[in-house]
Amino acid sequence: MNKEWSETNKTMQAQLKRRDTYAAGVETLCALRDSLMDALLLFRRGLARADFDAMPFLSAEGYHSKTVAYSVWHVFRIEDIVAHTLIRGDEQVFFSGGYQARTRSPIITTGNELNGREIAEFSRQLDLDALYGYAADVKASTEAIVRTLPYEAMARKVPPERRERLEALRVVSSHENAAWLVDYWCSKDTRGLIQMPFSRHWIMHIEACRRIVGKLK
Repeated sequence: MNKEWSETNKTMQAQLKRRDTYAAGVETLCALRDSLMDALLLFRRGLARADFDAMPFLSAEGYHSKTVAYSVWHVFRIEDIVAHTLIRGDEQVFFSGGYQARTRSPIITTGNELNGREIAEFSRQLDLDALYGYAADVKASTEAIVRTLPYEAMARKVPPERRERLEALRVVSSHENAAWLVDYWCSKDTRGLIQMPFSRHWIMHIEACRRIVGKLK
């Protein structure tokens, strides 16, 4: 894992645990996310369209077995779902922004249910400009939500009615590779959600994308 990202992530986690450093922790989180977004934007500027769909580690275990396009989709669908449906309890950016049509995605889910060549085919269908627009909008909306959360909100668990809403939306596939996400998210408090989907999850997938790009080059 990138040492700077890892250290910043550890600092942020420690800051969010204490009332007197909580506000600083939110700023550390947003600074980390800015750095990670810069890495994603480097892919957009530096890669050919076909590179976003390439799977040089098709048979491997791990996030690097996916594609860059899939990884961007997956990171921001998860964040959108968690931030809006589970934490804020409002409409996801994906729906309010009409992003299924704009990205030309055949799915509304996180993509966990896709395997192997399904991931490559899915990636080829995506409009990258719209996908990056979606990523930017989700990033901004999540950070706006986090900045409104008081320290006391960090210990809150997902209310049952929000879990019910999540299940009704069918944005998480019932496939065994995806269905576990609902229990996983709903077992966390708000701090736990911030520390995974909003930060560490980004790092893990961006590191995997860097590995993919390194292999392609």
